Amino acid sequence: MSTDSNTQTARWRLFAIMVVIVLVINFPIIVIVANSFQTTEQIMLNRSIIPQHFSFTNYEFLWGQTSFFRFLFNSVIVSGGSMICGVAAASMAGYAMSRFKGPVLSIYSQALFVIQMFPIILALIPLFIVFRALELVNSPIPVIIIYTVVHLPFATWMAKSFFDTIPRELEEAAQVDGCSKFQAFLRIVLPLSGPGMAAVSIFSFLFSYNEFFVGSVFLRDEGSMTVPIGMQMFMQQFATDWGSLMAAATLAVIPTFILFLMVQKYITYGAVAGGVKG
Repeated sequence: MSTDSNTQTARWRLFAIMVVIVLVINFPIIVIVANSFQTTEQIMLNRSIIPQHFSFTNYEFLWGQTSFFRFLFNSVIVSGGSMICGVAAASMAGYAMSRFKGPVLSIYSQALFVIQMFPIILALIPLFIVFRALELVNSPIPVIIIYTVVHLPFATWMAKSFFDTIPRELEEAAQVDGCSKFQAFLRIVLPLSGPGMAAVSIFSFLFSYNEFFVGSVFLRDEGSMTVPIGMQMFMQQFATDWGSLMAAATLAVIPTFILFLMVQKYITYGAVAGGVKG
């Protein structure tokens, strides 16, 4: 009985320590969310991070007098498109680098490092000229293409590292059962690489969702701006609307939070799901 009591006490202590760590790590986010329910005047006058009077004025302002939700929609489209393209390309390229050997793939794998070191800012002017000639400025298409190309080298190496951990014998067994090489990739390797694909998805989405410079070059109209660009409107030369900025930052977290909820099950389930595929 004493042993069980000590074990239970140790668990509660560990739980309390973990709660404190979580609160400390997420303290900036908690402050942002709390202050989103105060006006700018209240934020400046209040000495406590806890609002004295909760108000939805900032959210009403975002809904009725700004294009913030349009910015949020544009960000989801751009980031989602870049994530889908990046994961599809990185999974196939990473699988090829993991399973096949040859001079071409060797040169390709080395070229990925060179491309990753190339600063995208040097290519923005010629890219802008090309996409302007194609009348694609203020369209999400060029931004999705550029984001995909920029994060693809790192995403490919991430995918390759996960494919390297999957035994080849599983694919060979599937081929014995009648699967082609591509079918074995789809039915066996991809499900087993669920944690890796989830990590690549999160990386690709967050990179595109938070990027500012490329988007500010190609998305110039208010109707095509993404969240990082549109939030500049709350910061003027001599003043900043802190209340609306806090509310916008709070709402901007929601898409990434939803993405984490969607992919977290694949991080645990993906490690065993492919083993029972036929």
